[in-house]
Amino acid sequence: MDLTAIFDVLPTSYAVLDTDLRFVAVNRAFLESSGRPRHELIGRRVFDVFPDNPDDPATHATANLEASLRRVLRAGRPDTMPLQKYDVAGPDGVFRPYWWSTVNAPVLDDAGQVVLLLHRAEDVTDYVTERQAQRFDSGVDLYDDPEDRYRAEADLYVRGQELRAALTTEAVLAERLAGTVQVALQLSGAQSVAELTDIVVGRGLGVLGAGGGAVAVPTPEEDALELTLTSSLGERARRTFQRVPLDSPLPVVVAATTGEVVVLRDREAALEFTPQMEDAVTSTGLGTWVSLPLQAAGRSVGGLTIGWRDPQDFTDRDFELMRAFAGQCAQSLAALQAREQERRVAGEQRRMSETLQRSLLTAPFEPDHLQIAVRYLPAAAEAQIGGDWYDCFLPPTEATTIVIGDVAGHDRDAAAVMGQVRNLLRGISIALGEPPAVVLTALDRAMHHLGVGAIATAVLAQVEQSPAEEAAGLRTLRWSNAGHPPPVLIAPDGTARLLQTPPDTLLGLLPDAERADHTTTLEPGSTVVLYTDGLVERRDAPLQDGLEWLRTTLEQLHHLSAEELCDALLAQLDGSPEDDVALLVLRAHPEDGPRPAEAGPQVLPPATPGAAPPLSEQ
Repeated sequence: MDLTAIFDVLPTSYAVLDTDLRFVAVNRAFLESSGRPRHELIGRRVFDVFPDNPDDPATHATANLEASLRRVLRAGRPDTMPLQKYDVAGPDGVFRPYWWSTVNAPVLDDAGQVVLLLHRAEDVTDYVTERQAQRFDSGVDLYDDPEDRYRAEADLYVRGQELRAALTTEAVLAERLAGTVQVALQLSGAQSVAELTDIVVGRGLGVLGAGGGAVAVPTPEEDALELTLTSSLGERARRTFQRVPLDSPLPVVVAATTGEVVVLRDREAALEFTPQMEDAVTSTGLGTWVSLPLQAAGRSVGGLTIGWRDPQDFTDRDFELMRAFAGQCAQSLAALQAREQERRVAGEQRRMSETLQRSLLTAPFEPDHLQIAVRYLPAAAEAQIGGDWYDCFLPPTEATTIVIGDVAGHDRDAAAVMGQVRNLLRGISIALGEPPAVVLTALDRAMHHLGVGAIATAVLAQVEQSPAEEAAGLRTLRWSNAGHPPPVLIAPDGTARLLQTPPDTLLGLLPDAERADHTTTLEPGSTVVLYTDGLVERRDAPLQDGLEWLRTTLEQLHHLSAEELCDALLAQLDGSPEDDVALLVLRAHPEDGPRPAEAGPQVLPPATPGAAPPLSEQ
C-alpha cells in the first residue's frame, strides 16, 4: 500500500513539521487551502511562509500557533487550539480572512521523544462567515445578544468536538501509518527469519493496538507451521502453539493454507470457529483475532495472527493497514527464505570447490635440512572461494622449488583455473629445469596459447646450493615475482625484511613480458614466508600497512617452529579473513648436524621416471 498516496488524498489539510517548525511534508488539501505550491513550503519555517496580517495584529495568529506547537514539543501530547483567525496572503500579497480549527499532534520515536509534529488545520471560514452574515442581516452584532453568543459558541463547540474526534481518529491512523513505515524499514534490514519474527511480533503488532500475536512460518519439512509468539501471550501459549500441524483448524493455519483472512470479532465468535480456540483464548486472555495469510509471488510463506483483549469494531482502514503490514512481512519473509536457500546452495558449492582446491594443495615434502610448512584458510564469506594456491616440488636440478600464487576471481571458475595454472607451472618447471624468471615467462606463453583466460599473480622461488655454499653451510634463494606481494625473509636473529623488488607483470596479461630473477643468501636458521594477499589486505587500510604488520608480527614470532609460526600468524587475524589465505613457510635448518626433531622426518617426492639421480648418488 502506498502510504504517501494515502496521506496526499486525505481531504483535510495536513502538514508535517520538524522540531524547528519547518515544513517536511504537506498533503494536497493543505496546498489547496493555503494557495501555495509545494516547493515554496518544504524546508521553510511555517511563520516565514505564513506571517501575521499586519492590518490585524490583535489576532496574534503566529504567536498562538507557535505556543500550541511548543506545548506539543514539551509535553509530547496532542494540543487542540481554540478557534483561530489566521489570515493568509494570496499570490498578489493581499491578506484574506481565514478561520481555522487546528490540532497539533506529536510523532514519537521508539524512545518516546518528539521527532516530528503533525499539524491539521480545518478551514471553518465559511461557517464563521455565515454566522456573521446572519447576525448582520438581523442588525444585531454577533456578540451583542448573550443568548445568541451562547448559541454561536455552542455551535462552534459542537463543531470543534466533531473536528477533535475526527482528528483524533485520523491522528491515531497517522500514528499507525508512521509506525508501520518504521516497522517496514526495520523489516527490510532483518538478516534472519528469527530476527524478522522478533520485529513483527515484538514491535510491529503494537502499531495496530493489539495485545499480542504470532508469525507462523512453514517448517523445513513443510508439514507444519512454527509459531513465534509475543511474550504477552504467556509461556503456556508459547509451549502449546509452538508447532501446529497444517490440518489444524486454528485461524492462522486456515489463513496460511487457504489465503483467506479470518476475522473473529469477539470471544464468542472465536469459540464458535473451532473448539481449539478455547485454549488460545484462555491461555492468552485475548478474545478478538484476525489472521492474515502471508503471500509473496503467488505462494504462501506463512501466516500472521493478531489478537485483542476487547471486542473490536474494525474499519476498512484498519484492514488496509493490517493487509499492508502482512504484505510487507510476507515480502521480507520471502526474501529471507530466498537468501537462506542461496546461502545453503552457496555453502554446498563452496564445500565442493574447497574440496577441489584442497585436493590440489598437497602436503609438502621435506628435503634434507629444509622444512616446509603450509596452511590454507578460506575466507569468511561462503561464496568467496578463490584461486589461492601453494606448491612445492623437486625438479631434476634438485633445487627445491616453492610457489605461492593467486588466480583472480572468487568462484568455482577461479578454483578450476588455479588447478590448470598450478599444473602447467609444475610441468614447465620440471621440463625446462630453468631459473624462476624463465619458467614464469614460459608459463605466461602457455596460458596465452592454451586459452587459459585468467590473470594471476605468483612468486616462484628455488633454493640452490653450490659446493662452496654447502661447505660454508649457506644456501641461495632465487625468485621471480609476477605481481605478487613480496616474500618475507626472517634472519636467524629474528630480524624480518620484505624482499621487495621492482614488480614484474602479472601472469595472463603480456605473454612476452620480460621477467627478472633476484637472489639472496639463506643463512642457517633463516625462514622464508610466502603468502597470498588475504593475509595482508584490509578494506580500511593501505596495503603497505598490512605488509608492515606482517613484518613486525613475524619478528615477534620468529622463535617458533615453522608449524607453530603458521598457526600463530593465522591466529593474529582474529577470525576468518575477508579473502582466502594460502601460506608457505620454509625454514633452512643448519646442515652440520642431524635433521632437527621439530622439522619432522625427511619426506622426499616420488622419483621422476628418467630423472637424473640425486647428486649424492652421482
